[in-house]
Amino acid sequence: MSEPHFGPPREGRPQSGADRRKMRQDRNQLEEHPVSLRRIGALFAPHRGTLVVVVALIVAASLIGLIQPFIVRDLIDHAIPEQDVAALLAGAGGLVGIAVLTALLGVIQTWRATLMGQQVMHGLRTSLFTHLQRQSLGFFTRARSGEVQSRLINDVGQMQSVVTSSATSIASNFTTVVATAAAMVAISWRLSLISLVVLPPAILLTRQVANLRRAITSRRQAEMSTLTSLIEERLSISGVRLAKLMGTTDDDSRRFAESSGRLIDLEMRSQLAGRWRMATMSVIFSVVPAVLYLAAGLPATSGGMTIGTLVAFTGLQAGIFRPVMGLMGVSVQWVSALALFSRVFEYLDADESLPVPDKPQRLVREKVRGEVNLEQVEFRYPGAELPTLQGINLQLPAGRTTAVVGATGSGKSTLGSLIARLADPGAGSVTLDGYDLRDLEPGDLASVIGVVSQESYLLHGTVRQNLEWAAPGASEERIWSALQGAQIAELISSLPQGLDTMVGQRGHRFSGGEQQRLAIARTMLRDPKVLVLDEATSALDTVTESLVQEALDRLSNGRTTLLIAHRLSTIARAENIVVLDAGRIVESGSFDELADAAGPFARLLEGSDYAQRVSS
Repeated sequence: MSEPHFGPPREGRPQSGADRRKMRQDRNQLEEHPVSLRRIGALFAPHRGTLVVVVALIVAASLIGLIQPFIVRDLIDHAIPEQDVAALLAGAGGLVGIAVLTALLGVIQTWRATLMGQQVMHGLRTSLFTHLQRQSLGFFTRARSGEVQSRLINDVGQMQSVVTSSATSIASNFTTVVATAAAMVAISWRLSLISLVVLPPAILLTRQVANLRRAITSRRQAEMSTLTSLIEERLSISGVRLAKLMGTTDDDSRRFAESSGRLIDLEMRSQLAGRWRMATMSVIFSVVPAVLYLAAGLPATSGGMTIGTLVAFTGLQAGIFRPVMGLMGVSVQWVSALALFSRVFEYLDADESLPVPDKPQRLVREKVRGEVNLEQVEFRYPGAELPTLQGINLQLPAGRTTAVVGATGSGKSTLGSLIARLADPGAGSVTLDGYDLRDLEPGDLASVIGVVSQESYLLHGTVRQNLEWAAPGASEERIWSALQGAQIAELISSLPQGLDTMVGQRGHRFSGGEQQRLAIARTMLRDPKVLVLDEATSALDTVTESLVQEALDRLSNGRTTLLIAHRLSTIARAENIVVLDAGRIVESGSFDELADAAGPFARLLEGSDYAQRVSS
């Protein structure tokens, strides 16, 4: 029998526009990615014992709390009028004991439920992070900005709240409502019938006021998000720099002031709606007991009711109101909770990872020669009509430099990604010393293949931390040797804090060329056998390019190097040059051979930076 899937229920639609939009989004999410209860239950399978304890504590606390009205009735009807000291002491002690016991059970229940929720979310959060790390670059290219972080942090965080707060709250409310209703009938079935008439309209009125406040609160949160976004964008390093360059500081201040002004209005409306809700509930809490007192005093409805019975019933009736309200929102909580699980499971089910064999081949670093071969390689991006690479046969001799040139979109960077195994070919194979990259342990492969790209990514930390990322525990001497080789040791040593200088967000403490040289130093510390240089100097000025190019020459010396170049002046010293056009190799040879052949390379050479330098 197939495993059942649960979509959104049809009942319980919220009344506010904001809630309806949220509900539609959650329903659409569940329609696209249904969630099975069995899968959710599997997350809690290792915690069955804790679940049983938590449920038992909830039921026990609810049942013990219901003893209180019966003690109160006995005190009022018998112990107090009869001046029975023993009964008074027993009743008073019972009330105190119940309060202490239910409070203690509540603390234990919260502790156990929170610990279980945290452990479940820790496992889910860790699994999701590990799974996402295995995904291909294409997965992150297609993902919307911030969506990955949102699902990993916000969705998983909200799921923890669902597990520890919402689930226990629903269980507690349900138990309380059932037990309280039974106790109310046991104390007075006549007053129970009156409550059935009075409670529904009272609850409906309170719910409408609550929905009104929820809609206003949703708008206030949206406006607060706008305000926060303005702060993050306009007061970041890049945002301030852009605003000053574009002359938009006054406009930004005006937009901020307008958003802040709207927030004042929404905050006032939210607070007033909250007061209306409290006022409504206060009226209801006054009206319902008044009706009950009236019924208890009329001969037709009193049925010989005692004062103790009336007080006990009134206490029970007041206690049932809030859990009933809580249960009325279960349908919304249910759909929202399932939608959270759906969004997280959707990412856990993403299958764009680079597969790791069950028994991968292990590389002995000292024995790696660094010979790379591509045989009949084809690669097509998802959704693309034509392949980016097709029929690629290319050998990168160990210790030699091979340059790849071609027009934009010819497949140069894709070729480099395949060699670094950031993606796998759709057909053909890429081998290192005869081993197919798909058969190797990913950690071993990463230790022998280094990449320096046009975009140098630096962590928000110190220079030392950025370098040690490539070689944890590297000695001071080794770090300075790498900086020296990257032509940046003198600059770092001149800084007051030296290696402990903070690089800033995305490396903004340093210029583009300095960031690039730090990235080169980081790769030098890695000491790779194979090196991929992906247009590492294309965005630099001539002077900075010269410094970086010298560092790259030192880095590539004696290593198998694939040099992907836009500026043809950087490839003159390559032993072999390959020309790509529309994903195919159309020409290869030395610089001089290709320049004299009057073929595709010669046409690329005309009007290039190299031709301009030669003519000048």
